[in-house]
Amino acid sequence: MAPTRYIGITDFTTYEQVEEMYEVCKKFVAHESVPKLHVGVMMSYKTLNNLPTKWANAYPSKQTIAQIFSTLPVMNCLHYADYTNTNVASSLISAIGWGGDNLHALQLDMVWPDPSVVCFALHAAGMRLEVILQINAEAMRHCDDTPVAVAKRLDNYQGVATHVLLDKSMGRGKGMDAEALIPYAEAISERHPELGLVVAGGLGPYTGSLAQPFLRRFPMASVDAQGQLRSSGSALDPIEWDRATTYLKNMLLLMQ
Repeated sequence: MAPTRYIGITDFTTYEQVEEMYEVCKKFVAHESVPKLHVGVMMSYKTLNNLPTKWANAYPSKQTIAQIFSTLPVMNCLHYADYTNTNVASSLISAIGWGGDNLHALQLDMVWPDPSVVCFALHAAGMRLEVILQINAEAMRHCDDTPVAVAKRLDNYQGVATHVLLDKSMGRGKGMDAEALIPYAEAISERHPELGLVVAGGLGPYTGSLAQPFLRRFPMASVDAQGQLRSSGSALDPIEWDRATTYLKNMLLLMQ
């Protein structure tokens, strides 16, 4: 499938929040080039398995996730976080199941999960989903922080991943260095032109300019925001939806 181009907000916890943000997007739907709203909902290995975690109050309970994902024309995405790659097959099958019938995409906040296991889990879950592979700072270190090596390692994910997310911040609100990420994107797009490029790191209501150098070079790329949608910069706190609204409006204008 062709990768969806999107503007991401990560950490929705209710359907009403989705409706509110979609109303912002509706003012721009007349333009075919406008990206979709990416509705990002977080789950981790620990929240999936009811284990103690500092994120327990920040992430929605697994029982409510399917209620957040609507039939609105948005991109419903479950972000599954596990940087230890524990019980990947069974965990992904279970996580996808909690996403419900309106789930469109799965983001893997992991470090190079076994692509054959991911493929098996998708098949076993019986859903055709877009798959966003997070290339975080640790994943880059596994490739000696070398763009060509990252692009080559993605050979293993052909037919599995539809997007790659270049994100050194990993939800912590740290501002991206777009110029440092561009060589990775260039190497990836040259070797894997079928993959959708996504960039994240410190994007928020007043920091959209951080992504401008990247979007000038890759105008069809997608973006995602998390930490800076709070004045505290911490994803442990609830999203401040006035900040999310400003971010969304600014990115919609920037990415037309």
